Amino acid sequence: MGYKKVLAAFYRGVLSSRYRVRLEGTGILADRRATLFLPNHQASVDPQIVCSQLLRYVDVSPLVTEGYFKIPVVAQVLHLMNAVRVPDLEKSRREVNIVAGLNRVVVDALASGHNVLLYPAGQLTNSGLEHVGNKQGAWQVCNQLPGDARVVGMRIRGLWGSMWSRARTGRSPNFAWTYLKGIFYVLANLLFFVPKRDVTIIFEDITDGTVHYAAEGRQPFNRFLESFYNAPGEEQPLFLKHFFYVRGRQHGSSSEL
Repeated sequence: MGYKKVLAAFYRGVLSSRYRVRLEGTGILADRRATLFLPNHQASVDPQIVCSQLLRYVDVSPLVTEGYFKIPVVAQVLHLMNAVRVPDLEKSRREVNIVAGLNRVVVDALASGHNVLLYPAGQLTNSGLEHVGNKQGAWQVCNQLPGDARVVGMRIRGLWGSMWSRARTGRSPNFAWTYLKGIFYVLANLLFFVPKRDVTIIFEDITDGTVHYAAEGRQPFNRFLESFYNAPGEEQPLFLKHFFYVRGRQHGSSSEL
């Protein structure tokens, strides 16, 4: 895990130019049991933030949509992370068969003592609330959770309204183009004056709840996850300015993204 920690530390430094990340509940990460991490998904950048922060405490293998493995450099990083390639369920018509196979992979990894990062919604949120809907991946895993494994929920706040989110256009941003824009904004702000976005990540052990509601069925389980993610209420979009010399910042408007 040594090289991962070095890579994660370097990338946290890169991300810190734009994001001020606050972690809550990290004490539970001292427990070395195999853990299934279940975060909400506000923006395409949150897996980068989540993984770079998690690797400060534990080794983890994320499930990543196969499209990212086609992006140069990103693919190399994902291989170093031991990321698990998964089909894009938004585009696939074979969701049931795909999920069944992935379910087995995740359960086996947990049974072997590995930590896994899985996004229950499987896609970016379309609003300030997380909607898991009818997705079944997390439910199937928790319904077969190995006896010595646990589930940690991760509630992420602060990224709704980011250029990496769907807040402005209603569509998922192009990863490569958005990344290039991010680099431009950092350089345009002379590296040290980039306006920062505050992001909060809260860790909470939700093993008992997930096991209980998984036994009741997919819908009760997904509603339980949604209640956890949306506990603080609907988040309003924050369109943060991209240049330090532009005055102010706007909530709930797309004129300044």
